[in-house]
Amino acid sequence: MTDESPTSDVAFSPAVKALQSRMGSRPAFATLEAEGGFRRDIDDGLAAFLALRDSFYFATASAAGQPYVQHRGGPAGFLKVVDSQTLAFADFAGNRQYISAGNLDENDRVMLFLIDYPRRQRIKIWGRAEVVEDDAGLLDTLADAAYKGRPERAIRIQVTAWDVNCPRHITRRVSESELGPVVQPLLDKIAGLEAELAKLRRRLAEVS
Repeated sequence: MTDESPTSDVAFSPAVKALQSRMGSRPAFATLEAEGGFRRDIDDGLAAFLALRDSFYFATASAAGQPYVQHRGGPAGFLKVVDSQTLAFADFAGNRQYISAGNLDENDRVMLFLIDYPRRQRIKIWGRAEVVEDDAGLLDTLADAAYKGRPERAIRIQVTAWDVNCPRHITRRVSESELGPVVQPLLDKIAGLEAELAKLRRRLAEVS
């Protein structure tokens, strides 16, 4: 991909385009390319989507092209917008394999895959990333003192392109924190009914 290429070329290699032609979808994507391809600038909609995410999948590859995908989690919004083309997040201490960080030492190409399961939305982000270990100021802006994870380093990503996937085949899943506001009133009502029932049983026992 060159500066003159549409941003979608980050995904649509010649082999991919050939397959699109064979399968009949090339005209639609050729129109997308003529309009410049995927989006690159981080707009308000993407920023709002990221602010609610507490996890994403982070793909890297070694210099030899061996792929690796890792789940990244943290407090909601831990993947932060630095500017219109830059993201960053605190890399928390984990299993000490350092596969993603090691891959970035020799191949800076990355992809992020984010899913909002309740709303069946997913977003793909391509970019080039770097490990930042000597910028305490940056790490302070990325870390959350209330979160139990220990940040070891920052990872900064220059966004190459991003695109919204269709919702097809995404099964809705809801987290405990999302269910809480709906379930808690029901639990409170059940507790109240149980207390009332216990009181009625005591009264019946006193009468009998």
